[in-house]
Amino acid sequence: MKNLMLLSFISCFGVAIGQTNIPSAESQIKTALYASPEMYKDGAKVLGYNNKGELIILREGNNGLICISNSPKRKGVSVSCYSDKLEAFMARGRELADSGKNEVEKREFRKKDIDAGTLKMPQEPAAVYIVTATKEDYDFESGELKNSKMRYVLYKPYMSGAETGLPTKPSAPGMPWLMDADTHRSHIMISPANNN
Repeated sequence: MKNLMLLSFISCFGVAIGQTNIPSAESQIKTALYASPEMYKDGAKVLGYNNKGELIILREGNNGLICISNSPKRKGVSVSCYSDKLEAFMARGRELADSGKNEVEKREFRKKDIDAGTLKMPQEPAAVYIVTATKEDYDFESGELKNSKMRYVLYKPYMSGAETGLPTKPSAPGMPWLMDADTHRSHIMISPANNN
């Protein structure tokens, strides 16, 4: 009887250890594509996570848009899609984060790389689309999101308020503004005033 109970305990323990907080590839792809404009969804490349939590390619793409599913380390839900012209910038940020660098350190390293010409950035503004939601509004199995919010970003190094004609601080709901003006990570922010 004791052996049967021990075997049962070991089986249950093994199942618990084998469980993962990583959704299926299909679920991750569906969630990631919430951030994609409709015209790019079918051909977007999608990155996501395997059962070890490693970032991998879930689906190859052919139209220059890269989407990333929600990180299992994140408390809420955030997925994004961006122009492949920003992949070097994004990949460098992930590499620095994986090596233990904090946000300030990541900015410093990427600035040095961009200024040295070893990290190539687009000559024209390149788009990033970001969708966020709470865990409560996320269906783990199906990949569906409810009550999500969309944000649009256009990256180009060293844009200025004078050059773009944009305010350098948010001034009205939904109005575009230039964040981190005159820096290597300057970007135009557009946060719609209401939920998608």
